[in-house]
Amino acid sequence: MTVDQLVVFLLIGGVAGWLAGLIMKGGGFGIVGNIIAGVIGAVLGGWLFGVLGISVGGQWVGPLVTAIVGSVVLLFALGLIRKKQKCIPREPKHEAAKRFVGTTLLA
Repeated sequence: MTVDQLVVFLLIGGVAGWLAGLIMKGGGFGIVGNIIAGVIGAVLGGWLFGVLGISVGGQWVGPLVTAIVGSVVLLFALGLIRKKQKCIPREPKHEAAKRFVGTTLLA
């Protein structure tokens, strides 16, 4: 991979990550986060399109669409994981449960 190809790869990854953040209402993740999300999304999108038999042509548009779709899928999956983690109760609601948790933590 030449330096030119690397710059184009990172540029497409950054734009794809930023657009995926806007689509998923995250607003982007900064330059480095957008590039990381876009690059991982491009790999995921390329794999996903290959499995589904979808081919998007073009020198710029095809890879950008593939990376955006992959990034949106990635952000959606991360959102599901984050929602599951938020469902864990932080503190017991009942007084008896608070006393029980307090005694087990101190023992």
